[in-house]
Amino acid sequence: MSTPAHRVGELVLRLVDATGAPLSDHEVEVAQTRHAFGFGSTGFELIAHANGDEDASPLAEDWLAVFDTATLPFYRGDFEPRPGETLTERIRTTARWFADRGVRLKGHPLVWHTVKAAWMDALPLDEVERLTLARIRREVGDFRGLIESWDVVNEAVIMPVFENEPDGVPNAISRLAQAKGRVPLIRAAFEEARAADPGATLLLNDFDLSSAYERLIDDLLEAGVRIDALGLQTHMHQGYWGEETMLAMVDRFARFGLPLHLTENTLLSGELMPADIVDLNDHQPESWPSTPEGEARQADEIVRHYRSLVGHPAVQSITYWGVSDRGAWLGAPGGLLRADGSAKPAYDALRKLVRGEWWLSSTRMRTDADGRLAVSGFLGDYRVSCARGSADFAIEHTGAEAAPEPLVVR
Repeated sequence: MSTPAHRVGELVLRLVDATGAPLSDHEVEVAQTRHAFGFGSTGFELIAHANGDEDASPLAEDWLAVFDTATLPFYRGDFEPRPGETLTERIRTTARWFADRGVRLKGHPLVWHTVKAAWMDALPLDEVERLTLARIRREVGDFRGLIESWDVVNEAVIMPVFENEPDGVPNAISRLAQAKGRVPLIRAAFEEARAADPGATLLLNDFDLSSAYERLIDDLLEAGVRIDALGLQTHMHQGYWGEETMLAMVDRFARFGLPLHLTENTLLSGELMPADIVDLNDHQPESWPSTPEGEARQADEIVRHYRSLVGHPAVQSITYWGVSDRGAWLGAPGGLLRADGSAKPAYDALRKLVRGEWWLSSTRMRTDADGRLAVSGFLGDYRVSCARGSADFAIEHTGAEAAPEPLVVR
């Protein structure tokens, strides 16, 4: 099957050496180094490896063989379990490990009512607000230059009414959302993040993809809140929605004219969660194995899922929520690797798409008498190499165009 036209382009390059002389009739190798589209997964599984606490080299190799965008955890209850005691250095080390390997990074989330910092729950609201905004400034500022996008506010649709607290104590963030209102709270959060890193991509993210989320987005945009992209979660523990349902949902949110990030995607390779379960957290069986039948289904569905979303021009990234069954969310068999590290059919199927059909592997080409050659491929970053050296370039636009300046090979 062909790649959608809105994902590919052709760039005519003119290669020159350091003196400006054209590399005439030269044999070169051209290879893609990263997609413009974000093919992502959680980076949680590699935090210990990046910090030298364990050797997870096989997992790291499998991760990097498919993905180019990592989501790192900033859940405040884990990130700052006690006031001022943060995991900043540990997550920064992880971020650098990924960045050194050409991986883009996103932080998730800055404001959320779940995985709460329990020490905030008894504080007065003015102090909760101060600490919430200060936390945004601190994290975005501390990771500026490393993390380029953030889920600023997570699951705001239910935030003011969330009551599922294991300790029975209302969480501080929900109390703040009730008192301040969702729109003013989100506005303040986005403004703090923007001030801390004006170049960052700032997302609103939610699992509630109903009209309630659409109304909230309408209210925010009408109030002048600047949102860079919309996050849409699709944990399909109860079964793949199918292309028609998925694309109808994407179309509803595409009307806002903002890039869409499918931020949390899960497809199971085992028994599906019963359809009558409303809150996915309410179904966590003692054992939830991957099965041969489920793995075959997952492989088929992941190809269909990615093809349909890559085919939609509003979608800018897809993040698969957990590469491995080891430590998977809710214990569900949603990983692309089994708990023992072996690859499921879905892993191989996705790799064939992302680093096969949608990827320009190392290809030998020859320049003409003026040093020109035309490179066609999936929008993204590339490198050209020859005996004289190498140079990086990007195919940024659909259709065909000529690079405005010669590309110097050193």
